[in-house]
Amino acid sequence: MIRGFIAAGAAVLVAASFSGATEVPPEPIRTVMPAPHFGVAESGAFSPADVGKRTAPLGPTAPPWARRLYYRSVRVLVALTDPRSGAMLAGEREGWDYVWPRDAAAGAIALEAAGLRPEARRVVDFLKKLGTERAARFYPDGSPVPGRPAAGDGQAWIAAAERALRSPPSGTVSINGRQTTTDEYGHPAWQDRQDYGENETGDLLGNAIAANAPGAEIERRFLSSRGLTREEGSDELDSAVAWATTVFPSRVMRGAVRETLLTLTRESTPYGIPPMEGWTPGEVWTAPTAWSAWALIELGETRAADRLLAELHRAETPHGTLPERVDEATGVPTSTTPLAWSHAFAILALRARYG
Repeated sequence: MIRGFIAAGAAVLVAASFSGATEVPPEPIRTVMPAPHFGVAESGAFSPADVGKRTAPLGPTAPPWARRLYYRSVRVLVALTDPRSGAMLAGEREGWDYVWPRDAAAGAIALEAAGLRPEARRVVDFLKKLGTERAARFYPDGSPVPGRPAAGDGQAWIAAAERALRSPPSGTVSINGRQTTTDEYGHPAWQDRQDYGENETGDLLGNAIAANAPGAEIERRFLSSRGLTREEGSDELDSAVAWATTVFPSRVMRGAVRETLLTLTRESTPYGIPPMEGWTPGEVWTAPTAWSAWALIELGETRAADRLLAELHRAETPHGTLPERVDEATGVPTSTTPLAWSHAFAILALRARYG
C-alpha cells in the first residue's frame, strides 16, 4: 500500500499564487474503485447481478492478475455510466466528469467485447444524439461543455462503436467497413482539428486514422525513418498508430504500425509508455500502454505485447484501478484515477490476449 500513501502525499503539495494569495492544496487524487456514480440499477442492464452473470470470462490461460484487472475494469465502466441515459463519464474527478465521445465510444466497444451488449447499446444510443461538432466534451445531459473546440475524431469513434454492435455478441469485436468522414463542406473532417491531446490543432495522425484517410496518404505525410509520427515533418512517434490495426484497421499500414509500436515498446518504462514521444516529461499513460498492447497482439507480436501488459499491471494502484497518468519512475498516480478510457482498453487488450 506504500504507493497509495505516496499518491495521497503528492496530491497535497501546495501551489503558490503569483498574487500572494493563501496557498490552497489541490484536490487529492482518489484511487479507490468508484461507487455507482448515477446510482444502482435494480435489474436489467447495468445492474450488478445481471452484469456479473453476463460478463464473458477470459480464457483458461489468463493469469490471476489479468482476471482481476479485467473484472475491475468492467466494474469501473459500469460505475461511471448512467444506467438510464447511457452517459459514460471519463472519471469522477472535477474536470473529467464529462462525456468525451472518443472515450465513451471505446468504453462501449469494450462492454460489447465483454459480452455486455445491452450496456454497450445504451452508451452508443446516448452518443448518437450528441452533436460532436459542437464541442470536445459533453455534460451527462448531452449539452456541450464550453472551452474546447470539437475534436477531429469524435464522430468516427461513435461510428466504430456502432459497427462493433453489429457484430455477433461473441466477446470479439468486428469494426471494418467504414468510410472516410467529411465535414459539411465535403472536406476531410480530420484536418485542422484537435486530437486526443486537446492541446494542439492541426493535421494530426490519430485523426487521420480515425477518419479513414487512405493509408498511402497517411504514410506519405506522417512516416519518418523510425515510424509514424503525430505531425508531418516531426520525428516524435505516436502510439495512436495502434488504432490502424484495431479500431480503424488499415492493411496498407500494418508494417509501419508494427515498426512504430515495437520502437515505442523498446523505449517503455516499468509503468508503460506516453501517448507519443516528447510528451510531458516524467509521465506515462495507461490508455496508450493498453491500446498499444492490443495492437501488438493483433500483429502477432506477443512478446512485446506481454511487456506492455506487465507494465500496465505494474501501473495499477493498490485498489486495482488505472490512473490516467503515473510517474514513470515510481508509478505514483499523477492524474484522474480510475480513468474509463484506460479500463476500456485494458478490457480489449486482455480479451485479445486471453480471450
